[in-house]
Amino acid sequence: MAKGRVGLYSVKGDTLTRTHKFCPKCGPGTFLAQHPNRLSCGKCGYSEARTTIAKAPDVPKPAGKPKAAKPAPPAAAAA
Repeated sequence: MAKGRVGLYSVKGDTLTRTHKFCPKCGPGTFLAQHPNRLSCGKCGYSEARTTIAKAPDVPKPAGKPKAAKPAPPAAAAA
């Protein structure tokens, strides 16, 4: 059974380009996995931090019940 390399290459016209980087320790043929904050190799454990992290779009908070007001502290008794 052949291993698939879906998503590691893109084809535009007659050119084939890699979409992931190779591992600098393992060499060509071993790609780095792309995580939100880092790139990592599953074979040797090499990892490098990503310098640009895509910010998630702002999602409005769901409207819920308003919080109940805290009761006032008891008044001090006059002596």
